[in-house]
This record gives sequence, C-alpha cells and structure tokens, in this order.
Amino acid sequence: MNTNSTKPYLIRSIYEWCMDSGFTPYVSVKAYSHLDLPKEYVKNDEIVFNIGNDAVQDLVITNEQISFMARFNGVPKKIEIPIIAVQSIFAKEVNQGMAF
Repeated sequence: MNTNSTKPYLIRSIYEWCMDSGFTPYVSVKAYSHLDLPKEYVKNDEIVFNIGNDAVQDLVITNEQISFMARFNGVPKKIEIPIIAVQSIFAKEVNQGMAF
C-alpha cells in the first residue's frame, strides 16, 4: 500500500488558514539548480514567494507541485515548484506556519 505524503495537504491547509485569517502566505523554496526560478531573487540557495491572491494568479497546489503566474520586474513568469522543494509555508504578519 502506497501512502501519500502529508506535506501537500499541510501546505494547502496552512495556505487556507492564512487566507481565512487575512494573512499573507509565503513559501520558502530550496532553489535547486534545475528549477526554472528567477535567479536574481535566490539567496543562500533559497527563494521566498508571496503566494497570496494579490501577488500571484492561477495558483494551483497539487500533491506534486505548486504552480502560479507571477511578475518579476514587470515580466510575467510561470513558476512550478515541486512539493519536495518547499521548505516552509508561513504567514508573514505573524511568522507562524510550518517548516518541513
């Protein structure tokens, strides 16, 4: 029997808690070299994204990845983050959430 990871479910629940509470959800991502991320925002092999409704469009959190459209220096870019690369999700205003 194959058991699904709890990580994507926990990410979705913390995201929903942030949105219901009026907080801004952020995800910290391990910036693996093979990921197509905006390199100018990577610091110490990490990049942090605001995934709130005002910052991104078409946000989808599946069991395999987080994907969304965002603008970087005015240029739209589709971001696809494998769930394994997500290090944490948290509410910026209260610095509460979950690290993995």
